[in-house]
Amino acid sequence: MSDVADWWRTSIIDMEPGRIAIRGEPIEGLIGNLSFPGMIWLMLRGTHPTEGQARLLEAALVAAVDHGPQAPSIATARMAVTCGTSLNGAMASAVNMLDDVHGGAGEQAVELYHRIDASGDVAGEVARWKAEREKYVPGFGHRFHKPVDPRAPRLMALVREAAANGDCDGRFAAIAEAIEVELTTLAGKPVPMNIDGATAVIYAELGFAGPLARGLFCLSRSVGILAHAWEQMQQGGRNKGPTPPRYRWTYEGPGDD
Repeated sequence: MSDVADWWRTSIIDMEPGRIAIRGEPIEGLIGNLSFPGMIWLMLRGTHPTEGQARLLEAALVAAVDHGPQAPSIATARMAVTCGTSLNGAMASAVNMLDDVHGGAGEQAVELYHRIDASGDVAGEVARWKAEREKYVPGFGHRFHKPVDPRAPRLMALVREAAANGDCDGRFAAIAEAIEVELTTLAGKPVPMNIDGATAVIYAELGFAGPLARGLFCLSRSVGILAHAWEQMQQGGRNKGPTPPRYRWTYEGPGDD
C-alpha cells in the first residue's frame, strides 16, 4: 500500500475517522479560537500570525472584495446566473476571469517590489519593467478613481501602524512610496498608488510570495462575486448579455451586397 499512500503527500492535513488535524493542530481546537485570516495564514504558512499580522491580512482581504458590476469578474457572475448557472458555477466562471490583466496586478506589484528590494534601484527597475513588460506599472494609477483610490491611503496607514508595532518592517511600504514619487516625476502629474499596489505592499510585508498575492485576491473578490451572483438570483433576469439589447456592437466585416 505504500505506493498508494504516497500518491499524494501533504503537510497540511492529517485525517482519519473521528480525527482532523490542520498543520498538526486538532480542528476542534481551531474552531472558535482562530479567525478566518488566521486560518488562511496557518494553511498557507504552517504557522500562526501575530494579532497585528492577522489584522493587516484581514484589512487587505476586506479592501478588495468588490468593485461593482462593471468589473469583468462581477459581470461574468451576474450574466452566468441569468443563464441558469448555479452559484458555484457563477463563482467559478468569475474567478477564472481573474488573470494577468484583471486580477494580476497585485502579484506583479509584489514582483516589482522584490526586484527593487534586491537592487535598491527604483528608477532603474521601473524603467526596466516598462521596457520588458508594458508601460503601465502595476499598482499605480487608476482609470476610475481620481485623484486617489480611497482604499490605498487607509491600507498604507494600517501598514505604518503595523510596522510601528513590530508586525512588519515597513520596507516594502517605503519601496511602493518611492515608486509613486518616481512615476509622478516621470508623468509630471500625480500617479497615486491604487488598491493593487497597497494590498501588494501588505502581502509583501507579511511575507507572501507573488503568486499567493493573486490567490489571496481571488479569495477576497470571491466574496463580492458571491454577493452579486446571489443578488442577481433574487432580481431574476434571463440571458442578460453585457449590454442592453437595444445597443449593438460595431460591425467591421464585409457588406451584404
